[in-house]
Formats: sequence, structure tokens, C-alpha cells
Amino acid sequence: MNVKNIFITACLIISAVTISAAEEISLSRGQTVYVPVYSHIYIGDNERPFNLTSTVSIRNTDPESPITITEVNYYGSDGKLLKKYIDEPVTLKGFAATRYVVRESDTAGGSGANFMVKWKSDKEANIPVIESINVSARSQQGISFTSPGRVIKNSSE
Repeated sequence: MNVKNIFITACLIISAVTISAAEEISLSRGQTVYVPVYSHIYIGDNERPFNLTSTVSIRNTDPESPITITEVNYYGSDGKLLKKYIDEPVTLKGFAATRYVVRESDTAGGSGANFMVKWKSDKEANIPVIESINVSARSQQGISFTSPGRVIKNSSE
């Protein structure tokens, strides 16, 4: 085998390992997830606030295992708790979803607002998709973008 063939074989092996690692499914029994949301963003040279509606979407990606949402809390840019969105746990069946909305007129959170979402499961389940969708439109100007949630704690911690 010449050097060229060894190099090609090595590249194929590395590619196969990388692809299989990317396809690995993450399982958990629960997590705390930080989700950025935006009451407004700034536009123009004068940094004018542009108010947004933010929707936090929680989607159970496990077809068989329910997950239970135990906390959905909204915090302002200063870290102050602004609102608890649930008083009792909410269970999502396989492939079910729920959402929590901060209205465009609610500017208390500011540009650094966030949600803290806690979920759990009785057994290991697929990790849910938790993200915010931030949207607004005025005149002929429309803005929309998503912000993925970030795991900050696993239930085993």
C-alpha cells in the first residue's frame, strides 16, 4: 500500500467516525435549560428599541417517553425573576409540544431577557428541543430569529 492509499483510507475512517458521532442520540432524565429571549433589539445608529414578541417552544422529541416540564421562569436583563409561567408541572407526551409567549408590549425583560426551563423524565428520554422564536413587523420592516436553549445543568448534577 502506498502513502496515498494509506492517507485516503485514514480519511475515510476519520469521516466514518465523525459521521457516527454526529448521529449519536443524546438521552437524559432531566435538565435545566437557559433560553435567551429578546423583549427588544436595537436598530439604527441611534439604537432605537424595536419591540419583539418572544415565544419559547418546548418540543418533546422522544416518540415513546413523556417528559415533565417542572419550571418555566422568565428573567429580565438584570437577572430579576419577572414571571413564573407554570404553577404545576406540565407533561408532554411523545412528540407533543407547548409554548410560552412574552407579548410585544411587555418590555420589562429588555434585550438580555431569558427563560429558565427545567424538565425531567422517569427514564432516559431524547433531549427536547427548547428554543425561542423572536418576531415583529412594523411598516415594511420585519424581523424574526430563533435562539437555541443551552443546557446549564443535567439532573444528575
